[in-house]
Amino acid sequence: MPDIINLLPDSVANQIAAGEVIQRPASAVKELLENSIDAKSTDIKLILKDAGRTLIQIIDNGIGMSETDARMCFERHATSKIQKADDLFKITTMGFRGEAMASIAGVAQVEMKTKRTEDELGTQIEIEGSELKSHSSCQCPKGTNISVKNLFFNVPARRNFLKSDSVELRHIIEEFQRVAIAHPEIALSLHHNNSELFHLEKGTLRQRLVGIFGDSFNQRLVPVHEDTTIVNVTGFIGKPEFARKTRGEQFFFVNNRFIKSPYLHHALQNAYEQLLQKDAFPSYFLNMEIDPKMIDVNIHPTKTEIKFEDERSVYTIIRSAVKQSLGKYNIAPSLDFEQETSIAIPQNKSREEILLNPPKIKIDPKYNPFEVEEKKISSRAAEKKNFESIPFLPSKREREFSRHTNNQMEVEIKQEEDAQQEFKIEGEKTNKTSAYQLHNKYILAHIKTGMIVIDQQAAHERILFENYFEMVEKHKGVSQQQLFPQTLEFSAGDAVILKELHEELHALGFDINGFGKNTFIVHGIPADISDQNIFELLEKLIEDYKSSQGSKSNLVNAKKEIVAKAMAKSLSIKSGEPLNHEEMSHMVDELFACKMPYASPSGKPTLITISLDELDKKLKK
Repeated sequence: MPDIINLLPDSVANQIAAGEVIQRPASAVKELLENSIDAKSTDIKLILKDAGRTLIQIIDNGIGMSETDARMCFERHATSKIQKADDLFKITTMGFRGEAMASIAGVAQVEMKTKRTEDELGTQIEIEGSELKSHSSCQCPKGTNISVKNLFFNVPARRNFLKSDSVELRHIIEEFQRVAIAHPEIALSLHHNNSELFHLEKGTLRQRLVGIFGDSFNQRLVPVHEDTTIVNVTGFIGKPEFARKTRGEQFFFVNNRFIKSPYLHHALQNAYEQLLQKDAFPSYFLNMEIDPKMIDVNIHPTKTEIKFEDERSVYTIIRSAVKQSLGKYNIAPSLDFEQETSIAIPQNKSREEILLNPPKIKIDPKYNPFEVEEKKISSRAAEKKNFESIPFLPSKREREFSRHTNNQMEVEIKQEEDAQQEFKIEGEKTNKTSAYQLHNKYILAHIKTGMIVIDQQAAHERILFENYFEMVEKHKGVSQQQLFPQTLEFSAGDAVILKELHEELHALGFDINGFGKNTFIVHGIPADISDQNIFELLEKLIEDYKSSQGSKSNLVNAKKEIVAKAMAKSLSIKSGEPLNHEEMSHMVDELFACKMPYASPSGKPTLITISLDELDKKLKK
């Protein structure tokens, strides 16, 4: 039997390595930016075409490479960062594996020009799919200029798995921002399809954050600084009142290298305890300086996950540092234990003055009780008229008003309590009876064979989803123009998504126009959401779009569904909200008019049926 084990050709090995290191255009951008940083660059320019599919170009003013090094950098495991295994435990550079350039060259057409200060001529190299096409001398400025063209041109299956340009561009922006925040001392710029998205001058970390996220970001930042024998923590956290509905502005760095750590994120979230709403996320930009011997960065190809030698202590230090900053800048609530608040006395008055001077009673000589009673009667009549005209599922403000007036007019509108309804469940008709609310969460009604229990939030999400989806498909949304247009500023990544969803939002009734790079002016909003926080609503919609990750083939329908789902999720009646009888009746009718009444847009059941037989068994009858 012949031998069956063979060494893989370099081109195949490089493609396999590329699958681990270069997963999408953003992966190539990350590796190239880190190489430029390691080359001691002070100015880096990133140029993209078609979200990196057609072109990724990095131009830096770093130390450049010699002719031999320029050729060697495309070989696998070729690196200047480590010489022996022990070096892995004292790494201070961004890259060190020696696989990035070889992996990129294995799945793209690469052209590189590089020159050192001491050299008269630079070196130009062209490689296509790991195959050297040309190697010559050239005239070029000091530094390195790398162009990566037609990424995955020789791996069509992987190229087909790339998402839409907006999704891929968002991933590139994320990588760009991570590098930019970690290195405010380096000037960086980003151009996409001849449009400049970022132009960041070198400066302080605060200036860099303002340059990335906008001028308004400056007032949101709280500095953090904590030095210990284990780790030094520096950076900024966001004030609780500016916490967002998206997770985008959360950055941990270890020795200026971006990392992902759910464990440390929990420490920071814990420090904000009782300061945030349940669905809000604090912003943070924290760098941990730690001895390289106390961490291991060599556990993942992308180097975004690391191991700490003493992770528990780092957790405690992060939480303590953040809590201290929140308290120092009077953001966290505090108690004054020197003074009992229940018997607090103003300092400018003595106890005798307060006790001996009784409060004065003011009398209105013009008060007429009969006039007041007449106003009450006319007010109640007007309230009754308003209550009877409330449309199906009004806004939260209107529902609160209706419940308030309902208590006053219980006798006059008794016919509501006697209202009867009829609807179908799996082919059965209900007895003519009322619907009831359980714990402000479920709607109960009995049918011929038992009863149904409806989840009011899931049911309302289904109703709204089908309504909004039809609006998007048929452009049926009605816009209500704003008397005073709102100006909203988003991060660069969120701004890209908002532009991508412009058509769908317009179909719903949003009248939004771009105003500068990441700023938008809202001239009109859908007529049925007048009492909503528009910025918060759009943030939630953007977050849902980020997490959807729809494939390119069904992107058009996916965008419609994502927008409709996000709107339904944000605007639906939530668990815990009391409903009056009319609202419950309309909700039930609307639910069973839906195409798919038995599940919410996320797949959660909207209702269950409980038969009399089941109840009899439970009660052992």
